Amino acid sequence: MSRNLLLLSSSRSADTGFLEACEEEIRDTLKGVKRVLFIPYAIIGEENRGRIGMVEERCRALGVQMDNIEDVENHAEAVEKAEAVLVSGGNTFCLLDAMYRNNVIEPLRKRVAGGMPYIGWSAGSNVAGKSIRTTNDMPIVYPPSFDALGLVGFQLNPHFTDAMPPGHRGETRRDRLAEFLSVNPHEKVVAIREGSGLRVTGDTMRLAGEHDGLLFTSDAEPVMLAAGRDLSHLL
Repeated sequence: MSRNLLLLSSSRSADTGFLEACEEEIRDTLKGVKRVLFIPYAIIGEENRGRIGMVEERCRALGVQMDNIEDVENHAEAVEKAEAVLVSGGNTFCLLDAMYRNNVIEPLRKRVAGGMPYIGWSAGSNVAGKSIRTTNDMPIVYPPSFDALGLVGFQLNPHFTDAMPPGHRGETRRDRLAEFLSVNPHEKVVAIREGSGLRVTGDTMRLAGEHDGLLFTSDAEPVMLAAGRDLSHLL
């Protein structure tokens, strides 16, 4: 499989601007690309529509032209003709629901398998996994299925954090992932922190960025994944 993926935890980290985290990885993923197709299905609410302009501005800085999939009638055809795809963060349920409604699931799978560059962040990374059952988002719509693109053979949890606000009595992120694995013991979850991502080229994968990640399974304590580590065995 000729995969060329960059799955970022988020569009920025605490000390970077929009899509500046892992910038060299972004440039490497888009090497030779002149136009990218942007899929903003996850962006909800009028106040958030400004993100589309932010992506377009960032693309110009990277030397590529951006086309918005929502500006064309046939979304599946746009995916089939795209040089590369960017998939925004936002609400994962809305993103996956729109992917099903616009019939882009299978074209995306086919094009990515053939080597089309795919860059996602937050929700855009979550849908690259087997399903969206380990998203952090609220299910504000009902997709036809929780099954996602399956571009990698595991679950993702972007925005992973060990933070516990003072006085908070709810479950931690680790607790939630442990719940998932207790009823899905055959699955594995790769948790990625802000400012990091998964770089997949063909049948190889490594943890990009400066921050460590975690691998969660049902039969062992979470395993620390060092920044830069080869994770190809998880594919």
